[in-house]
Amino acid sequence: MAYTQSEHPSNNITGRATDVRGQVRPPSVRAVIKLVRAARKNGTPLYPFSTGLNFGYGGKSPTAAGSLLVDLGALNTIRMTVDKTNGRVLPVAVIGPGVTQGMLYDFLEAHHPNLTFNVTGSARATSIIGNALDRGVGYFGPRKEDLFGLAVVCGNGKLLRTGFRRLKRSPLGTSNPYGLGPMIDGLFFQSNFGIVVSACFRLVPKRPKQVALSLSLRREEDLPAFIDELANCKREGLIESVTHIANRARTHATLAYGVTKYLEQQCDYTPERAFAEAESVMDLIAPGEWASLGAITGTKAQVKANLVEIRRRMKGLARVRPITHQLLDTAYAVAHRLRFIPAARANAAAISAIRPLHTLALGVPTDAAIDNLLWKFGRADLGAAQLDQSNCGLLFINPALPLDGAFVDRFITEMKKTAARYYHDTLYITINIETPTSLVAVINLLFDRSNLDGVKRAHYCADRLLDKIHEMGLEVYRARADMMAAIVRRDPHYWAVIHSLKTRLDPDGIIAPGRYDTQPAAPKN
Repeated sequence: MAYTQSEHPSNNITGRATDVRGQVRPPSVRAVIKLVRAARKNGTPLYPFSTGLNFGYGGKSPTAAGSLLVDLGALNTIRMTVDKTNGRVLPVAVIGPGVTQGMLYDFLEAHHPNLTFNVTGSARATSIIGNALDRGVGYFGPRKEDLFGLAVVCGNGKLLRTGFRRLKRSPLGTSNPYGLGPMIDGLFFQSNFGIVVSACFRLVPKRPKQVALSLSLRREEDLPAFIDELANCKREGLIESVTHIANRARTHATLAYGVTKYLEQQCDYTPERAFAEAESVMDLIAPGEWASLGAITGTKAQVKANLVEIRRRMKGLARVRPITHQLLDTAYAVAHRLRFIPAARANAAAISAIRPLHTLALGVPTDAAIDNLLWKFGRADLGAAQLDQSNCGLLFINPALPLDGAFVDRFITEMKKTAARYYHDTLYITINIETPTSLVAVINLLFDRSNLDGVKRAHYCADRLLDKIHEMGLEVYRARADMMAAIVRRDPHYWAVIHSLKTRLDPDGIIAPGRYDTQPAAPKN
């Protein structure tokens, strides 16, 4: 089947797409089982995806050419867990891979408004299971910790349930995340052993008081001390959420569209005038090189006490600003009425841009970050789920890092030097303190996919950044589809062990060959 570049099923914003045989959309788990069994017989490699919006990592483009894409979007049921003894709803939902952030949020708001969940900064239309299986990080913590009790169609065509979900009609299946014996859930995270068709997903009861916390670093040279102090706050429970620390380029890129949209729609600015004024507005929001966003939740007294202690610790290091819906609404109402005054107009534009983003820390998904990319590449007419249809080029290079401020500071310097050497002067960087002992970074390379030389330069730069990461004794915590060969080459003995496990569950190697695995053999015709 022939496709144009824009309509190719595996087209994605990394600028690299692999040829595929076609695409199918099984309507049920039974249909997935039937598909896998048929693929075993005819040797067809299958590449499953949940919604295909794995932005910056390869989307739904397979590692192995000639694969059949398997769209799991039709498996989108949401079933709440209910305690049968008292009828009480428990904070666990059983969901399919087609359930998106937006679907689950809307469902909970309509039926269980006392519950929320761990959201990411990506689009509302992104899959929860797909992101969690690739070890994405939300605003409450690593998504891997939210998922348990998997139902998996393995490459041998058999349905496997992990943990206590293997016990039919047992109340333990959706309440106890551990089961009995070896925990095999982990085999299906960042692996190609089977197709996950449903899972238990932990929900989070909303706390009485929820405050988003913005911290702006005063001096760039204090970044190591800033990271170390935020780590202390995380370890001591002052900030329970993930703390996202973004550099100036990343922060401004995220806010630019919201600022210009306000100036155009509310102040009747031309696009050119709005763009010219936007930079000064963003300087008001994020004047320094680094700014962070997290959350404090609990009782009113707990939040107040934690905020007092955080202010004390950050004195001289960072400007601390608690953000609530009420504060934003009040400040916006005043600034918007006075928007004929430059300072008030800047504040109103800033609040308009911040409003959808600060709620991420409180469990509300938004398309704002993707809308900014679409606007930057001249396609504000598209929806967030259509990002692959724009000329936006985006590569993620995401290293795991030690939670050590001085090391992180040296690492960032090396990344900037390496990127500049290969014609990328701007790196969009976010540092995420995900647990009390671990930190991960998200480094974005942006480029225009309509420029073929630019695509080549971006990929060459990304490869050199990966080399530098390895040179420093580090590794990425998530890998792009086009990165797999380099990852496996670095430690072939380890990946050989992984492949030996795969052969037990997928003896014919038909599930996503080459994805977090050794390079696949050529598919059968």
